[in-house]
Amino acid sequence: MRKLQMVDLKSQYEKIKDTVNASIQEVLDTNTYINGPQVQKFQKSLEDYLGVKHVIPCANGTDALQIAMMGLGLEPGDEVITADFTFAATVEVIALLRLTPVLVDVEMDNMNISIEAIKKAITPKTKAIVPVHLFGRAANMDAIMDIAKEHNLYVIEDNAQAIGADFTGRDGAKRKVGTIGHVGATSFFPSKNLGCYGDGGAIFTNDDDLAHTLRGIVNHGMYVRYHHDVVGVNSRLDSVQAAVLNAKLPFLDLYNEARQNAARKYSKGFEGHKNIITPVIPDECDWHVFHQYTLRIIDANRDALMDHLQAKGIPCAIYYPIPLHSQKAYLDSRYKEEDFPVTNQLVKEVISLPMHTELDDEQISFIVDSVLEFFK
Repeated sequence: MRKLQMVDLKSQYEKIKDTVNASIQEVLDTNTYINGPQVQKFQKSLEDYLGVKHVIPCANGTDALQIAMMGLGLEPGDEVITADFTFAATVEVIALLRLTPVLVDVEMDNMNISIEAIKKAITPKTKAIVPVHLFGRAANMDAIMDIAKEHNLYVIEDNAQAIGADFTGRDGAKRKVGTIGHVGATSFFPSKNLGCYGDGGAIFTNDDDLAHTLRGIVNHGMYVRYHHDVVGVNSRLDSVQAAVLNAKLPFLDLYNEARQNAARKYSKGFEGHKNIITPVIPDECDWHVFHQYTLRIIDANRDALMDHLQAKGIPCAIYYPIPLHSQKAYLDSRYKEEDFPVTNQLVKEVISLPMHTELDDEQISFIVDSVLEFFK
């Protein structure tokens, strides 16, 4: 059996090595390291894939979120609602811009932001909602967009973990997550479903005026060299990373299908176990692309299971062990523990197993058997 890894980027690379190397070599041959042809090609290809009018590449996913908020003209003190159960980058950029983060609970069955909690958190100062499509599963965008329309709020989709996932609206139409709100942001960190070999990110929007503003912000506020029309930052996707992404984007649907198939096999192996709650996987699961495969362990010692798996050479992880409302940087007297019952339960129960495009049946069987062995 091949060595188990949380993410097996080397095996993935070996399958597309010639394409990746040729794409990078083109950058080296042309010496166009910033905003070169590879970046422009990737921008257009990703626009076509997502069915969105504008993709604005940038340096990383955190920058993508920050620049999206800057482009919307949010002002210090404006309240931005987002999920308590997610990575810190989502709330980090809100705080950096001197906006007011408003953390709310998530829903137990999907671990995405709670629709009811959003409704309760809205005040006259609320200006935006940031749903996170956590672990690769689409949040309830119909309900979120309804709330935003009712209260005249922006929706900024944090799509760092779910690129390629579809959301089927109540009208039956499918749209790629990240393109439904007013603006979306994603990360191309190496371990993502579509990852480069360094840092990278992008912003999506169908709003022409917003796209124009965002393009200036990512490049020091310049549209013409040395003419700074807006306050900007230095956040550009470099050409080498764009070259890698150009090589990998044609395989994204296949990569996501491989993750979905691995998830089905995991869940089949754990089916009916009294201590294990698996992610919901319907027959058609295009709304979940399984950036992570995350179990909930109930009436058992989750941390002891983690030790058991690691002792057998099985990597695993806990995303996320401490709620954002309990993090020192984001403590706020407004938050009460009783407002976060689901998040406070999830942080004690969740454990993520290896999930990547190269998982094979032998590896999955070994992992499943090892988890089940712990409960005997």
